[in-house]
Amino acid sequence: MEKASFNRGKAEAFSKKMVDLLNAGALALMSSIGHRTGLFDTMAKMPPSTSEQIAENARLNERYVREWLATMVTGRLIDYDPVAMTYFLPPEHAAFLTREAGLDNLATFAQYVPMIAGVEDEIVDCFKGGGGVAYENYSRFHQVMAEDSALTVAASLVERVVPLATGVQDALTHGVEVLDVGCGSGNAVLQLAEAFPKSRFTGYDFSPEAIATAKASAERRRVANVCFEVKDVALLSQVEQFALITAFDAIHDQAKPAIVLSAIARALLPGGTFLMQDVRASSHLHKNMDHPIAPFLYTISTMHCMPVSLALGGDGLGTMWGRELAEKMLLEAGFKSIDVHTLDHDTQNFYYIARKT
Repeated sequence: MEKASFNRGKAEAFSKKMVDLLNAGALALMSSIGHRTGLFDTMAKMPPSTSEQIAENARLNERYVREWLATMVTGRLIDYDPVAMTYFLPPEHAAFLTREAGLDNLATFAQYVPMIAGVEDEIVDCFKGGGGVAYENYSRFHQVMAEDSALTVAASLVERVVPLATGVQDALTHGVEVLDVGCGSGNAVLQLAEAFPKSRFTGYDFSPEAIATAKASAERRRVANVCFEVKDVALLSQVEQFALITAFDAIHDQAKPAIVLSAIARALLPGGTFLMQDVRASSHLHKNMDHPIAPFLYTISTMHCMPVSLALGGDGLGTMWGRELAEKMLLEAGFKSIDVHTLDHDTQNFYYIARKT
């Protein structure tokens, strides 16, 4: 076999790509720190300022703030005046880095990078011997997911997501029984419970930590028409009980997603609705080549979504199971009609409306 020729220009371009990758990885980590410490939020409200002024306003250690600022300046996220020795967060950058930016705050999602990096050793072991990594190995998982969910789903749930399902808003207004599977810290179901006080809501999740957080949130917000329970949704036993069942970014993480979907179909009342939000992607790799954050999502899949399922002896669907497989599994679970929607403000998700009739 003839040896392939070595393209020097291609090699140099790839070398530059790898250097850019190292810098981007470092900036992602430091952006997470900037978000968690409130530095971005603090700087967005300040004129050009010294590191001492910024640290004082943020109530942080100046030496660490100064080194963090050096990363942000050399990464071109923050402007620097070397004469005055002042730092400034341009409003055009703040629009994607602060909590006031809402769904546009990409620093929120930067938190996934250090979270999944924390299990790198365990994932390397999985590459060698198979198996998975349990949920409890992921530091801050529920906190990060709750913040993600609050931005991508809960904030638009009542006004934009619920109206996608014909008749559901009226039913919720008059009062029905609703179940949220894989409820996590309860952001979505609490939002619904507050908006529709005549309906009764239940949230199931197999994480005691997440359920404890959900219960505390319900008590703090004084939401009386919701209850939370630690439960493996694969063991869902109710039959024709709920008018609406929801699952927000939860099905692909399940150990046995086909069993869960079949159980959901059985638990729905005749004419009931299953509302499932999940990652907007194709099941086919070649169709995701132009996906704007495909490498990020496949990394999340490799480092979290797939291993948490495999740790339970599950199927390991992964984050990018995609629309084609999702629709196929919904049909196999007993759903007869499936409508798939997108929302202009949300480029991350598909919204599936599935019914048995």
